[in-house]
Amino acid sequence: MKTLLEKIVRRRNPDFRFDEALNSAMIRTLLLDRSKAVMRTLFRYPSQLLSGLMLGRGVRIMNKHNVRLGNWVKLDDFVTLNAMGREPLSIGNNSSIGAFSRVIISTSYNNMGAFIRIGNNVGIGEYAYLGGGGGLQIGDNCIIGQYLSCHPENHNYTDTSEQIRHQGVSRKGIVVGENCWIGAKVTIADGVHIGNNCVIAAGAVVTKNMPDYSLIGGVPARVLKMIR
Repeated sequence: MKTLLEKIVRRRNPDFRFDEALNSAMIRTLLLDRSKAVMRTLFRYPSQLLSGLMLGRGVRIMNKHNVRLGNWVKLDDFVTLNAMGREPLSIGNNSSIGAFSRVIISTSYNNMGAFIRIGNNVGIGEYAYLGGGGGLQIGDNCIIGQYLSCHPENHNYTDTSEQIRHQGVSRKGIVVGENCWIGAKVTIADGVHIGNNCVIAAGAVVTKNMPDYSLIGGVPARVLKMIR
């Protein structure tokens, strides 16, 4: 059974190998969990079954006509996707969204957001919040810890004669380059462009652009050193 499952998983991750310490009980638990995920896809989105879509419990997909999913996408328990936007919400091949995460282009019916584009081979941890007001793009091969927060939108506030909630918003968008490692509890503000091959330390608040090959940390975040 272990060998068979390993071959199946390699269709999603060609370099995958089970740990030698993994016992039969753990294998059975994995098999049961994945079987349930396949059955959820079969009953809710049968057209996606052959693409390898894996659905956790309580997954919610809103405006699914504007969602584009690649092959072998995994949406863990209680993930919410809302694709109410001017362009699609897309998730690339072999990418996964951790449990309790919210991937929301927009919730405003009078000022729709732009888009969310998540590349191939991207792993996003639990409890992420990804907004798409001004557009959010995450490049291929990024690994991301829990509680990532991306907010490509800011509230206007300079008119002191008006309540902030009535002053509207500004939107520039967020871009995260390829092959980045983003630690847990990182926040990325609107207008930020993070280069390729960057590492962001846990808890950082990124408020300005960062070049390729940066090791980034702090509040507000700065380049601690260059990796290359």
